[in-house]
Amino acid sequence: MAHELISQPATALARMIRERRVSSVEVVTAHLDCIARENPRLNAVVSLDAEGALAAARQRDRQLARGAALGALHGVPLTLKDCHEVAGMRTTVGSPELAQYVPEQDSVVVAKLRAAGAVFLGRSNVAPLLGDVQSDNPVFGCSNNPWDVTRSPGGSSGGAAAAVAAGMTPLEIGSDIGGSIRIPAHCCGVFGLKPTEGRVSNHGHLPGQLGSFRDAWFMNAIGPLARTVDDLELGLRVIAGPGDADPGPWPFPVGETPSLPIEGLRLAWAGAFPGLPLASDVRAVIERFVAGVAAAGATIEEAFPDELDWQRQLVARHTLREALRAEATLESLAYTLEARASIQHQWDTFLRERHAFLAPVMMTTAIRHCPRGTPMLVDGVEQEYALLPEYCRPWNLTGHPVVVLPVGRASDGLPVGVQVVGARWRDERLLGVARALAAVAPRFTYPVLAGDTATEGKEG
Repeated sequence: MAHELISQPATALARMIRERRVSSVEVVTAHLDCIARENPRLNAVVSLDAEGALAAARQRDRQLARGAALGALHGVPLTLKDCHEVAGMRTTVGSPELAQYVPEQDSVVVAKLRAAGAVFLGRSNVAPLLGDVQSDNPVFGCSNNPWDVTRSPGGSSGGAAAAVAAGMTPLEIGSDIGGSIRIPAHCCGVFGLKPTEGRVSNHGHLPGQLGSFRDAWFMNAIGPLARTVDDLELGLRVIAGPGDADPGPWPFPVGETPSLPIEGLRLAWAGAFPGLPLASDVRAVIERFVAGVAAAGATIEEAFPDELDWQRQLVARHTLREALRAEATLESLAYTLEARASIQHQWDTFLRERHAFLAPVMMTTAIRHCPRGTPMLVDGVEQEYALLPEYCRPWNLTGHPVVVLPVGRASDGLPVGVQVVGARWRDERLLGVARALAAVAPRFTYPVLAGDTATEGKEG
């Protein structure tokens, strides 16, 4: 029964709890047992609150018994990336300076999850101040990839992706300012959503001024990681929108995700971007997936926006946040924002004629643990460490929504994901596209779990 529960997606668990086929206490206990079994080798979940989680689960069961109104996640356990302020729960962002910081109030996103009935198990590990593609920090140490513990699960939401992949949580809420949801999803073989910039509140997301929305939402997006597209949709539906005193997100309700037959999809895709390497085995997995999409009836072409100035895009994304944070001149800020608007328009125009654009997530599969800055070998050629997130950064600059879905495994046996980029503010349609594409891709599979060599390749 316990294994059955940890293999269920959040949507199924919520339904089972509502229908009283299982209690929240049973579901939470199964996930706590999985954490006890898996976390010693993965170090994905930190600041575990087992006692608090079980108390919350008992409360959810009592609410159900007396017929109280139920939220969309009533009784469902989840972990939270260690950057969202949670009242009474340590929130460190992997920084020694914040190692003992305990917020007095929830972030907007956490408040929405709590109102939906979620049960918080604990926090998931991160890169220091969310600033690396590996999740290794001085407070909690290094997280490992469940497919190969000598590899990184990615960053900065590495603990989140590892926990989802290993069955320790059915749903996670990460954040992405340069690939921090998408890279871990790729490395661990799970699904991730970076929503349209401004769709989800950043109030109470660290780093930044504690308890504030300073530096609120330029280039950053909070979104879910899960094992199914349905759970991405559920996560977005719960967390989208502003808080009571939050000026950032647009108050768009999450609409219905359309059912899109793959035969009607119009898509574009790209292998290596100009000036960026891509490992041949990663490209081969993506090409096989693209061929399968075409064989299933979609129209797909290899194409970029015709007028896209890659050099200007590179300069703009590296200067925008610096310009907003520093004492920038009005002239330099105006140039940077104009460049951003121009690049946004180019992608908007390109995507107006297509349902989505498919692209690599990272130039390799999950990297081996190494000091930050260590050069990477890609097909035998040394490449700069700083290039690892470059396939993700264009859409932090432009704010377009992106789903990462696992599409296969490379020659080293590690997962490969693909970015599915959609039109701004059309997150629901993007999820519909991702659902159609996921039907062509291999189903989610679990890595080998601790003490259970029969789980590799097991479908979820």
